Amino acid sequence: MKVHCFVTGTDTGVGKTLVSSAMLWSLAASGLRAVGMKPVAAGLDLIGGMWRNQDVEHLQLAGNVDAPLPLRCPYLLRAPISPHLAAQDEDMCIALQPLLLAYAQLAKQADAVIVEGVGGFRVPLADNFDSADLAVALGLPVVLVVGLRLGCLNHALLTAEAVRARGLVLAGWVGSVIDPQMLALEANIETLRAHLDAPLLGVVPHLGSPEAARAAAHLDLRMLRSTLALAA
Repeated sequence: MKVHCFVTGTDTGVGKTLVSSAMLWSLAASGLRAVGMKPVAAGLDLIGGMWRNQDVEHLQLAGNVDAPLPLRCPYLLRAPISPHLAAQDEDMCIALQPLLLAYAQLAKQADAVIVEGVGGFRVPLADNFDSADLAVALGLPVVLVVGLRLGCLNHALLTAEAVRARGLVLAGWVGSVIDPQMLALEANIETLRAHLDAPLLGVVPHLGSPEAARAAAHLDLRMLRSTLALAA
């Protein structure tokens, strides 16, 4: 069974990369050929004498398909700002077609391609399209990572509404505890369960060491596979 999906979040910094990596780790452990794709990554760090993006590195380590960097991340930008602005700084224009071609190549090599978006669902990628347009063009079911903190109910429900307004399937959602001191945490999770109308795939606690294998222990991807099978 193919397990291809688009991972988006309620905001930036809510744990999309950790959840995407955990999904990849779990899928690879189940025997699938799994690879992560970060179509656009903004923000480079000097690691081992080379400029790298940590999100892209984490996705690669969690999967088990050795795909070249230009397919896993067609647009790797220096500045840690909105992608369309980072691209402008480098006199570059992010285009949709190279992203689609890269995804198509990965989908030929893997049973599971986890495509991690940038920031929230509507982050601009260029003057004429955004992350939501990319998700539509890919035609993938969406997994929503909800950063569990004050304000998450509104952010999650608005994002789910936007996903469905684009004609996409919300295949599931994952709670990511980014504020370990959040008041009424369980009550907020129950409210989301009641209103998102999508399977809860797990709640990743605030981890002192945010490793894919540790986060994967808090996910149950059986519901995701069932939803994808029904959507196929």
